[in-house]
Amino acid sequence: MDNNSGHEFMVKTRYENLSPSPQNGGVIPQPPLELPVKPGVELIPLPKPPELSVPAMDLRNAIEQRRTIRAYSQEALSLEELTYLLWVSQGVKRVSTRPSTARTVPSAGARHAFETWLLINRVNQLDKGLYRYVAIENALLPLEASADIAEKLAHACHDQPQITNSAVTFFWVAVVERMYWRYVERGYRYLHLDAGHVCQNLALGAEQLGCGICPIAAFDDELLNATLGLDGRNLFVIYLASVGKKPPKWA
Repeated sequence: MDNNSGHEFMVKTRYENLSPSPQNGGVIPQPPLELPVKPGVELIPLPKPPELSVPAMDLRNAIEQRRTIRAYSQEALSLEELTYLLWVSQGVKRVSTRPSTARTVPSAGARHAFETWLLINRVNQLDKGLYRYVAIENALLPLEASADIAEKLAHACHDQPQITNSAVTFFWVAVVERMYWRYVERGYRYLHLDAGHVCQNLALGAEQLGCGICPIAAFDDELLNATLGLDGRNLFVIYLASVGKKPPKWA
């Protein structure tokens, strides 16, 4: 195969081609473990994960039954179900003194460089709109968004209808400095690997709740980032997934 930009990326992220690590240089401090919340902003607390009651499911059954589903019933998710899906995909189990977070998914060097944006269409106790999951606090931050935000986000994803039809769509936003601080250019590889870990956990958790998901990697990068208020360089969408209760034919 002829040389192309994908091959060039793999070559330039080999160890022999990496820049000096800011961590090893000791000059740049470790980036914060999560994006800040402005003082005085009120968060929406979520149910505590240890107190959630979810249906038991054998792991093998979850793996065998999991499939990509793009059409959902109109049934809303409960706030407890949304919390469980957030916990299985980005839940914080503890904060160490390093400091770092130990979460429900693996991440290169425990960098956990993702923040989760949520498009809420049908979740009990929540208004429709855009939110950010504040993982360490296990809470939601409402974000300013237009009334037609669902349609705008679907359009940025090549008009895929499962986004507007979903109960909720998860957008995983890469915070590049968290990964780059330790792994420099090679960290971009790890961001994509970590995204797979997160989405697979979401898929298995959704199966447990009688939901289906559709992982989505087809989107207009610039348009989607702009719609979410991201600069596309330091913060950018790396992956997303629509989620909803299964329609009768899949239930």
